[in-house]
Amino acid sequence: MYSRRRALLSTGCGFGYLAFTAMATEAAVGAEGKPLLSREPHFTPKAKRVIFLCMRGGPSHVDTFDYKPELEKFDGKSPGSAAAGLNVQKGRKLKKSNWKFPRRGESGIPISTLYPHLARHADDLCLLNGSYTDIPNHPQALVQLHTGSFQFVRPSVGAWVLYGLGTENQDLPGFITIKPPERLGGAQNYGSAFLPAVYQGTAIKDVKSAAPIGNMKHPGLSASMQRKQLDLLQAMNRDAAQSNPHNSELEGVIESYELGYRMQSAVPQVLDLSGESAETLSSYGIGKSKTDEFGRQCLMARRLAESGVRFIELTHEGWDQHNNLNARLTSNCQATDLPIAGLIADLKQRDMLKDTLVIWSGEFGRTPAVRRNDGRDHNATGYTVWMCGAGVKGGLRYGATDDFGIAAVKNRMHVHDLHATTLHLLGLDHERLTYRYAGRDFRLTDVHGRVASDIIS
Repeated sequence: MYSRRRALLSTGCGFGYLAFTAMATEAAVGAEGKPLLSREPHFTPKAKRVIFLCMRGGPSHVDTFDYKPELEKFDGKSPGSAAAGLNVQKGRKLKKSNWKFPRRGESGIPISTLYPHLARHADDLCLLNGSYTDIPNHPQALVQLHTGSFQFVRPSVGAWVLYGLGTENQDLPGFITIKPPERLGGAQNYGSAFLPAVYQGTAIKDVKSAAPIGNMKHPGLSASMQRKQLDLLQAMNRDAAQSNPHNSELEGVIESYELGYRMQSAVPQVLDLSGESAETLSSYGIGKSKTDEFGRQCLMARRLAESGVRFIELTHEGWDQHNNLNARLTSNCQATDLPIAGLIADLKQRDMLKDTLVIWSGEFGRTPAVRRNDGRDHNATGYTVWMCGAGVKGGLRYGATDDFGIAAVKNRMHVHDLHATTLHLLGLDHERLTYRYAGRDFRLTDVHGRVASDIIS
């Protein structure tokens, strides 16, 4: 039987390879050994799902969402004594933003002219201006943003959410990441580490491909023949499971194969944008050279969220602007502004924003004090994250950096606090969401984390 099972595994069947590469399970947990079944949260949630917009590279907060009029007053001067104790590098000069910050919406929060379309939703945005992290290096900061730790391999936040809540659609992965960074931690940013591997993210690496997830279709067998092949393989697996009742991995393998088979029809249907109206496509910027790629990501995110996917991450690269700031930051914002605004408007129109948590963040911000006139360097001591939807107070600036935007000084919000607040909005207590591994209970926030209750309505 063992050799026969090996022979079946080597056939390259779409559902089998897909199941093991994208959704393989190491241990079956949850009700009746079904690890992805939807589960009750610890308390009544505000959010049912998360869409995380990752701006990889570190967007300049003082040019986008953290208005600092003092930078205009002291432009070209040394931070000097005004920034005492803020760990300012010597030899730098303060640089004002080249963009205006008009007050937007009824709330009057200042948002840069770099984001004119998003600014129309100012009253939905909560700007977390007091955000900070530990390390001003891309690999460590990006991994910490996604896992809570830059020192150890830990499960990603999406994996923790899926572990805590399961998914609402058993035909789709519960955690999908679109165009994830291939470097700077790579798969660790959406991995499950010591959690069962069924909770790791499924990557979509090309939004324009006819087959955005690999091995979605068997090259030689029809659906009915695949079903017969799978039935034979699953019968063998169930025989093995009955002979080894204490081996929970076998039940997990059975589940992953079934999911892989179901995904073959469900995933292409959800990711097919051809049925969307011309008006909808235009609202996301699809069909326009500057916004098409990220617009497709955002529309896919809405369709995945609508179909019950629990955690969806989108990535836009290229925010590491040590030089050529004016042109490159303008280009980045033009590529993301209309798609993000379109996503928020679409979620509103479908009455989904009320239970969808949208998060925008890079791994850190940029320095207000510069060494060259047309570039900003890494800044981990203060930057901006924003949230909207799902019970988050809109039109709010929560927390603050100092007068120049160098360091968070008020209502400071560490990455651990961001994670704790995200889990809380999903109805999960970050101190109770634990997994026992290597003799101790682990959690996303380790021994840290504070819920920013002031931003929750």
